[in-house]
Amino acid sequence: MARILYIEDDQTLSYVTKDNLEKHGYEVVHFRSGTEALAIIEKCEFELALLDIMLPRMSGFEIASMIRAHSVEVPILFLSAKSMKEDRLHGFMMGADDYIVKPFSIEELIFKINVFLKRSKISTSGKHLVFHFGQSRYDHQNLILLCGNEEKTLTQREGELLRLLLLEQNKLCERAHILRTIWGENDYFMGRSLDVFISRLRKYLSSDPNVNIENIHGVGFKLLVN
Repeated sequence: MARILYIEDDQTLSYVTKDNLEKHGYEVVHFRSGTEALAIIEKCEFELALLDIMLPRMSGFEIASMIRAHSVEVPILFLSAKSMKEDRLHGFMMGADDYIVKPFSIEELIFKINVFLKRSKISTSGKHLVFHFGQSRYDHQNLILLCGNEEKTLTQREGELLRLLLLEQNKLCERAHILRTIWGENDYFMGRSLDVFISRLRKYLSSDPNVNIENIHGVGFKLLVN
């Protein structure tokens, strides 16, 4: 039974959501604010986090940063009535894996949760893939990127994106293929979030002179290795 951290201050919404998730076999630990959840956040005793953004005393963005300080593996999904593209992109920059706009259907939420938990299970129990490229090394099972003398633990989505680019290294990887494979859909907003993740990977790999992620405008990306 997967344990989900759920932080939402709307009493009615949280009751309905928690009840439905529990009926689908999840263990849900619910709090109305981030301050109430500090102990469990520090121990990371959960497999996935569902966070509202507009919360009392501490925003969902701040809570996400705290979770990421303790774990980069735990998937984080924001649930928010804020639908501005800037808010969504900010969520991704804070370490979120997905962003669901309220009002949302329980079916959509459960589908997203299942996708991320399945990917987490595959990443920890699947084939141990280790990539050696340029002056870098990427251990996909443990999500560890070693570039020069710097070691970086990637988030699940960062790791999936790097793995896909490495499997197609020196070849064009089309945007539509990346979005459908990793995000599950291809639309404008998901395309913007892909650009954010590409920028992160470029930053992580910047100390390796033999590696470059080339942007083929409007088409896709190439991870070039000399």
